[in-house]
This record gives sequence, structure tokens and C-alpha cells, in this order.
Amino acid sequence: MTDDEKQPFLSHLEELRRRLAACAIAVGVGFAVSYAFSERLFEVLIMPLKAVMPEGDRLIFTNLPEMFFTYLKVAFLSGILMMAPFIFYQLWMFVAPGLYRHEKKYVIPFVITSTFLFVGGALFGYFIVFPFGFKFFIGFSNEYVKALPSVKEYFSFAIKLLFAFGMAFELPVVIFFLTKMGLVTPDVLRRKRKYAILLIFVAGAILTPPDVITQCMMAGPLILLYEMGILVSVIARKRKEENQQAEEDEGTP
Repeated sequence: MTDDEKQPFLSHLEELRRRLAACAIAVGVGFAVSYAFSERLFEVLIMPLKAVMPEGDRLIFTNLPEMFFTYLKVAFLSGILMMAPFIFYQLWMFVAPGLYRHEKKYVIPFVITSTFLFVGGALFGYFIVFPFGFKFFIGFSNEYVKALPSVKEYFSFAIKLLFAFGMAFELPVVIFFLTKMGLVTPDVLRRKRKYAILLIFVAGAILTPPDVITQCMMAGPLILLYEMGILVSVIARKRKEENQQAEEDEGTP
């Protein structure tokens, strides 16, 4: 790599470092605010499990500092969700230098849409998938075996699902940018639909509890989001062609 090639690369790394530092500071502020309510937030997080547990049963912790660290993690998670719009804004600003001038105006729609889809996906997992998944697992209890959910294991499992649903619901945004970069087209998305559906069900099997109901509950919305992504791709492709035509007209003497 020559010195001229190193300069842009190093400048990109420096820009990435600045954006990540800004995100870290924002999440730190969100964490500090959320920690005051961490106990209440944890109670909200475990509500879907408490609803399906037998009367009088409770979660347990077997390590003395476990609850303290769990409250820290809950506050950290809350800080990320609270600062999600700012994080998506920093992501946009990192990629903005590589965009055309007319594309940079999408910053507000991008931040709003990305935040809405991420939070919406997490809420879908919490309100819809959690009750079915936890009921499935608690159902293995009988007169010989009793479920004693651990705080640590429950938190890790719940956070994995929340982030999985949040990221999965970003599919239309991903398709939009892939279309703008010319990596996919609406026709390709339509032709590859059956493969996409297969991958969606595979992802659902990996990311959700091992039962058909919750797998389908994740796959169903993703299939709808994929179809929405095709529509988004059509719009993005049309606007890209219009902008290219406008640039050619401006360059015509």
C-alpha cells in the first residue's frame, strides 16, 4: 500500500474512531440516567417470564454479585435503546462522505426509520414472541422436574432475542442501501424470493427458541419486511435513475 493510499484509509479509521467515541459517550449518558431506574427496568424485562411461571415461583441467582452486574447490564441496554437515534445518526454521518449530495438529505428519514424498525422489532419480540417461547420452556416442568430460571441465564437469553429481532427488522433499510449501491435490484430480489424465505426460516430457527411457533412468529414478519424491501428497492432504483438522469442533463452544454 502506497503513502497516497494509506492517507484515505487512515482518515477513514480516524473518522470511525470519532464516531464510535461519540456513540460511547452517548450510551454512557444513557446508562447513567437509566441506572437510577435499573431495578424497575429489570422488573419490566422479566414480566413475560413471570406471567407464565407458577404462582409463587421466582428467578434465582447463585452468585452474590450477579444481581448487581445484571442491573448494570440492564442500564447499559436501556442506554443503547435510549440513544438509538443518535447512534443511527452517527452511522449515517460516517457513510455520508461517500454519498452524492442529493442522497445526504435522507439523514432524517434514515434515523427515524432505522430507530422505528429496531425498537419495533425489539417490542415485537418482547410482547409477542417472549410469552409463547417462555411458556414453551416452562411447560417442561412436571411433578418430578421444576424450572428454576437463573437471572443471569434469563437476561442473556432475553437480550439475545431482543437484539436479534431489532436487527432483523432493519431488513428494508439494508435493502434500500444495497439498491442505492447497485448491489441488488428489484428483479433480483423477486427472483431470489424463495431462497430468501428459506434463509429467513433458517435464521428464525437459529435465533428463536426451538419450537415451530416462535420460529414462524419471527419468519412471518421478516417475509413481510422482505416484500416491503422489494417495494423500497423499486423506489430507490427509480430515484437513483432519476438522479443520474438529472446529473447527465446538468452536464449537457
